[in-house]
Amino acid sequence: MKKSWAVLTALTLGAGLLSGCGSGGDASDQQSGETTTNGKVKLTAIMTKHPLTQEFSKMEWLQKAEEKAGVEIEWQEVSADWDQKKGTLLAGGDIPDLIIGPNSITDADFAQFQGLFEDLTPLIQQYGPNVQAMFDAKPETKVIATQLDGKIYGLPKYQRFWPDTTTRQFINQQWLDNLKLDMPTDWDELYDVLVAFKDEDANGNGDKNDEIPLDFAPSGTGGFGAFMPTVLLGSQGMTLTDNSGQGYFVEDGQVKNFFIDERYKNVVAFLHKCFAAGLINPEVFTQDYTKYQSVARGSGDTAAVGFTWGWEVTDRVGNTLAPQYASMSPLKMNASSGGDLSWNYDYNSLNYGVNMVQMSSRSKNKEAAMKFINELYDPEVSMQVLFGSLGTNIKDNGDGSFAVLPPEDSAMDPGTWKWTSTWADNGPMYIADSLKLTLGTDMQAVGKETEPLKAALDAVDKKKDVLPSMFIKYSVEDNNAMSLNNTAMLSLTMAKWAQWITEGGVENEWDGYVANVKQTGVEKNIEIIQKYYDDYMSKN
Repeated sequence: MKKSWAVLTALTLGAGLLSGCGSGGDASDQQSGETTTNGKVKLTAIMTKHPLTQEFSKMEWLQKAEEKAGVEIEWQEVSADWDQKKGTLLAGGDIPDLIIGPNSITDADFAQFQGLFEDLTPLIQQYGPNVQAMFDAKPETKVIATQLDGKIYGLPKYQRFWPDTTTRQFINQQWLDNLKLDMPTDWDELYDVLVAFKDEDANGNGDKNDEIPLDFAPSGTGGFGAFMPTVLLGSQGMTLTDNSGQGYFVEDGQVKNFFIDERYKNVVAFLHKCFAAGLINPEVFTQDYTKYQSVARGSGDTAAVGFTWGWEVTDRVGNTLAPQYASMSPLKMNASSGGDLSWNYDYNSLNYGVNMVQMSSRSKNKEAAMKFINELYDPEVSMQVLFGSLGTNIKDNGDGSFAVLPPEDSAMDPGTWKWTSTWADNGPMYIADSLKLTLGTDMQAVGKETEPLKAALDAVDKKKDVLPSMFIKYSVEDNNAMSLNNTAMLSLTMAKWAQWITEGGVENEWDGYVANVKQTGVEKNIEIIQKYYDDYMSKN
């Protein structure tokens, strides 16, 4: 999946990547309004892409989409530092014709930088039949796109095939067998297994110091994504929605925030216990997502990581090591724990996306920009946005049906192949329900690997325990207030997350910490979200 995760955590702009739209006036003023020698309209665009993704010039489907729309796009391909650079970019009004990527521009940005982005409503009516077809077939996508004032500044996506959760839990079954250990069922048993992984040469290569018992995805300053230990909150009955990156969740119809919940303290304390015992990758807070993936691939058939979280097993540990691993059920907190287990419920964020593409209000070629956007929402083009170009990544069966092809390099797993080849989940798309597409082996495996989580996912009360965040729109005033409060809150909470796991102190500092978090305005945000949540649920 490799989501936008680590979307999936925040994507960011590296040094020099904004040089094409830097000083000297608005990028759209400079670049738009021009045509090439063959009559194509010149456009500028930024996209937040996955670090693995190849150069856009190598994507055949993209070149064809530009050709059909009659445009030539100067791309700025972004894979680092977006959240750090975006504020300066928006404050200067110095944006290109298009900005693309999952929620790279947020509803809060629309509220703060009013007038910077184009209302796409009339353009969709004139030049966006594919977008309109998505709205007609999936009315909820129009709900996602439409602000309270009825305007549409960012377009969503619909990709249809994904399961109920992003994150699966994997353990090296071969290591368990080597050490004659049972599958752990609670945190205490997991701790004992991780100690054995560390001390007893679990991978059997004669080196007792090369095993990493536990590893998880890197967290940034902007909150949590997938493949992180926050899933352990489900051991205590808490259901996170779409990873609950800023801590907000719903429990029995009440909006809460786990950063000030005792159950979060329990997770942090357990993780510090593991870290202090040398059971967690010491680079867990300094490695990037690419390193997180590569470490788990081990060396040859010698695995390096014992217990971890990921999207799909070949995506997480590669083709060679995948047979060593088993997908696990949710863990209880301890043997005497009562109550139901839960798990992250992510169906909405997996199959839909918010603000996937935006247009500058200062673009001189809005018609051409909208025609290009419309091409992305053609279902057959969208299929290639997600899985790669026809011929290399997708087979046309000649009868109106298609099939995702295996990687050209047999040593590469399908997930890496997808993210290397195309925009994948980070792109705007509409995968119509009528499109006939046979999925690749990784997507077929995801269903089987989700089975141990099925009971917990089936038990989730979709009406009372799921926060439908992307379907709720806030007023400009409330958006601005929550954005400021969340920035202050996350500055405190994410620093403490790393500090407490590596150095300890959560038990002694908890009460003072909760008081400080409340001073950032989290309770006001909960009150605001509760009001909108109640209103939304009363109508749906």
